[in-house]
Amino acid sequence: MTPLVLALSLLQQEKPDVVSTRSMDRINWMEFRDAVPSKVRTVLLPTGTLEPHGVIPNGADNLAPAALAEALARRLNALVAPTLPYGVTGSLGAYPGAFSVSEEAYRPFVREVLEGLARNGFRNLVVLNGHGGPQTDILNAVAADVGAGMGVRTLVVNWWSTCSDVTKEVFGEDGGHAGWNETAFIQAIAPDTVHPERYSADLALPYPPPRTWSAYPFPATIGLYRPGEGLPRFDPEKARTYFERVRDHVGALVEDVIRRWDAAGV
Repeated sequence: MTPLVLALSLLQQEKPDVVSTRSMDRINWMEFRDAVPSKVRTVLLPTGTLEPHGVIPNGADNLAPAALAEALARRLNALVAPTLPYGVTGSLGAYPGAFSVSEEAYRPFVREVLEGLARNGFRNLVVLNGHGGPQTDILNAVAADVGAGMGVRTLVVNWWSTCSDVTKEVFGEDGGHAGWNETAFIQAIAPDTVHPERYSADLALPYPPPRTWSAYPFPATIGLYRPGEGLPRFDPEKARTYFERVRDHVGALVEDVIRRWDAAGV
């Protein structure tokens, strides 16, 4: 548990919780039986992959949604499912340490995980996704199918896109893959994994406009959404602020969606 998330957890523990732990890895089967679904109806499933991220770890797409889930679990009265750490990596798959699963393998695996969570009694299945590209489309489609087929409610949240306005408010500019926003998020939750001494602007390149050019592998491990914006600056205070704002924004979104589901009786 990171220092920031530990501090949040300690604050949350001022009031008795309905379960001894929010982690599905750590909860006992008897307590799970007594809690789900009578006391807990929501599960948070972090998803990501392994791919290069400039000067932050290859597992940034796993660390970020896992930290969000951990920080939000009690607020949302949810359990946290184990992270799915392998995904459909795409154009950065050739870099050292990257790992990619084919869509043909990933799609049915994710479906069975979500169906298993539904069979265990969860009503609200919330996927906190840390990796974009084709993986987002797969998760959206599979989650919708599982929701319709098993009579549960599903939500897929891509934290960096959902929080694009937060990025601009905190940093005054847009971000990018391993850009200032994602680097700051990891700096807030796992500062020991960030290596500013290895940073060079040559690591970054703006993504090309659609239908202009493409390359495999993409020739930079920091991909900027806008030219001249989003270069990492390693500001610890802004990093903490950004994590807190992202956490609160994602938490409010999930709360609002669940409230609307409940109000509609679906």
